[in-house]
Amino acid sequence: MAAPRLKEKYTTEIAAQLKEKFQYKSVMQVPRLTKIVINKGIGAAVADKKLVDLGLEEITTIAGQKAVATMSKKAVSNFKLREKMPIGVKVTLRGNQMFEFLDRLVTIALPRVRDFKGISDKGFDGRGNYTFGVKEQIIFPEIQIDKVNKISGMDITFVTTAATDEESYELLKSLGMPFANAKK
Repeated sequence: MAAPRLKEKYTTEIAAQLKEKFQYKSVMQVPRLTKIVINKGIGAAVADKKLVDLGLEEITTIAGQKAVATMSKKAVSNFKLREKMPIGVKVTLRGNQMFEFLDRLVTIALPRVRDFKGISDKGFDGRGNYTFGVKEQIIFPEIQIDKVNKISGMDITFVTTAATDEESYELLKSLGMPFANAKK
């Protein structure tokens, strides 16, 4: 099977551009994308357990890899929450599946967002990782709108080997992430 389009682009073009721009001595210093984590919190799952199953099904369909339920760590009586109750869904993508998902996200899903002007560049954590939220799961073509009973969002985190936010920004931008306003 052939390597994903973005992985090919990274190895042939992007790595060399980043090495030149940031003056790295070795190719191993060039930042890489290590994993993409898709996370969906389902607060209403405390009352209705079926919502977690629906969330698992949706995220599995979007990611192309089986998602797992996330469990609560503490009991909070005000929220009627007990320890180890399912309250969300997550999936971690690596390797070829990660690049395939990123390609679909950038070329198909994000352009389907209503009034899309790009994603914010405020989601960097200071260590080269980037997180942004999607308000509706229906931007993904894998989700059939007539089967959706509740529109919900999710957080998508990109974990990189970059040391700084600037390096991570350049990596993600060259991989095709449509940032709204360009950094200096």
